[in-house]
Amino acid sequence: AAVPAGTLALLGTLLWAPWWVLDGAPLGELSGDQDFQLFLHKNLEFARKIKGDVAALQRVVCDTFQLCKEEELLLVRQDLGIPQAPLEQCHRRTFQAESCFSQIRDGLRTYHDSLAAVLELLPEHTGLVETLQLDAANLSSNIQQQMEDLGLATVTYPTEGPGPLPAFSSRFHHQVGGFFILANFQRFLETAYRALRHLACL
Repeated sequence: AAVPAGTLALLGTLLWAPWWVLDGAPLGELSGDQDFQLFLHKNLEFARKIKGDVAALQRVVCDTFQLCKEEELLLVRQDLGIPQAPLEQCHRRTFQAESCFSQIRDGLRTYHDSLAAVLELLPEHTGLVETLQLDAANLSSNIQQQMEDLGLATVTYPTEGPGPLPAFSSRFHHQVGGFFILANFQRFLETAYRALRHLACL
């Protein structure tokens, strides 16, 4: 079933606002499409699982390489060119459902590819990294399928800057790169999760 135009307009009104404003948003307007709500709740749980797996890998990087605090590594980060997948379409005034879901989908694909660097870094944790890659791919596919089911247009954003995997000049740079890939992925997931959660609560 297609999402009514009025519903999409309401999504735009809500999602550009600061997240604390959404806590007081009126409820009920988005509850009409049960398939959409089922999709949101199902993938909230999926996103929560992925966040937990990313956090587990961040603890491994901290324990293994003593890379734990982002502020101590910012100077090194400038040399690495680790991209942050954008999600500004999910909370800007010009919000459109197609654009937000497309950015979540594309970002998940980017991080799926970037995790190859983490896999090289932590061969003894191959199972966890590969599970994370599979989950990211599956969530991306879920969103693509839901967009098609809802009749939302697929939007593809051009890739900005370098590819997801820069060439690391040293083992240390590779370690720091893995740290920031995971840190960026966790931030991306937090934003995507908040977008899904507030839609599901309406």
